[in-house]
Amino acid sequence: MEIVKADTIEQYNRFFGFQTKHPLVGIVHFDRSIPQLTYRMTFGFYALFLKKTTGCIINYGKTVYDFDDETVVSFAPGQTIGIHRTEDGPAPEAIGLLFHPDFLHRTPLAQKMKQYSFFSYASNEALHLSVDERMILQDYMDKISRELEHPIDKFSKPLIVSNIEVLLNYCMRFYERQFVTREELNNDVLVRFEQLLNEYWDAGMAKQRGLPTVKYFAEKVCLSPNYFGDLVKSETGKTAQECIQLKIAEVAKSALLDSNLSSKQVADMLGFQYPQHFLRFFKKQVGCTPKEFVSRAIA
Repeated sequence: MEIVKADTIEQYNRFFGFQTKHPLVGIVHFDRSIPQLTYRMTFGFYALFLKKTTGCIINYGKTVYDFDDETVVSFAPGQTIGIHRTEDGPAPEAIGLLFHPDFLHRTPLAQKMKQYSFFSYASNEALHLSVDERMILQDYMDKISRELEHPIDKFSKPLIVSNIEVLLNYCMRFYERQFVTREELNNDVLVRFEQLLNEYWDAGMAKQRGLPTVKYFAEKVCLSPNYFGDLVKSETGKTAQECIQLKIAEVAKSALLDSNLSSKQVADMLGFQYPQHFLRFFKKQVGCTPKEFVSRAIA
């Protein structure tokens, strides 16, 4: 299937037949009058969709979104998505907020965009909303839409940007709530994460693959790295990377005490490419060198 390139909001609007009211920001409305389409599209801007009804399946890579009515999905510049319209259901109804990175230049929001990690939730984890939550997001999209109807003046950009920022902050809050309400599922993920951490060294995978990454474990539990990392942080108070580092330090200490391996051999077993990297890591995590650690333990 050919990939549709939507580098600009104008290109996106032209594809669907929407009117462009601002070249760098827009609100689009999908209703049952929009022709049923199946396509793949690459975005050149940020896109956040508040979906009111079912009616299509969204794929990101090889993963199908956990996508139902009253949900939010979002995409960042450079991402390619596939849309497959279901044949037996009604056309989906949704409202979309589109904004180009250029629109944020010289604004505080431009520096904050990295904190909105849900733009990289390339997994089956959409944001599921309550009725009240949907109304809040709808309200801010309506405010942006009304501002786009207003003649552009010196207040236009600050007002639109401030409304986008508040909307994104609400999305962050609602995702935090979702982590809490899915506590049982989250615990299953954490248990699996712990099992995978143990298996990584028990099965000798470190020698084959090197040091483990957050991406490796996220893929094993069928989540995107960003969603997986945010889930682990919300449940443990530590980042996924910090959990991995704590495990590496734990395995290193056990290996140094329970075997006759040298520091170089332990470094190799753990997956460090160079022994000096292991020495720096160990001192940072434990507070002393491997040699000092062993000497203190047997004293």
